[in-house]
Amino acid sequence: MRKSYRVKKEAEFQRVFTQGKSCANRQFVVYMIEKPNQPHFRVGISVGKKIGNAVQRNWVKRRIRQSLTELKPQLKQDCDFIVIARPSVTDMAMADIKKHLLHVLKLAHVLEEENN
Repeated sequence: MRKSYRVKKEAEFQRVFTQGKSCANRQFVVYMIEKPNQPHFRVGISVGKKIGNAVQRNWVKRRIRQSLTELKPQLKQDCDFIVIARPSVTDMAMADIKKHLLHVLKLAHVLEEENN
């Protein structure tokens, strides 16, 4: 994912945490804040030390980033959101990570509404 799609600065993370809404399932927590007039969404990924060593944390981050890249057309463009991984993610396959991430993004209303 390109740098323009990432929430990088500590102040931006804190703004999403303090002013945003949160939703969670057993694998992920998502904080989301609306940002009108923003050309595209931005995402921050947080994986704590309870997950494991650096190799495991980077493995989880890569899987989350890949899932978000695949879901990119479905994501709202006018928001910032933070994805926090919980320890149960380390034992999951890529398909399960994507499924659970999709579930929590729907709960957080980060996905565009389908017009059916």
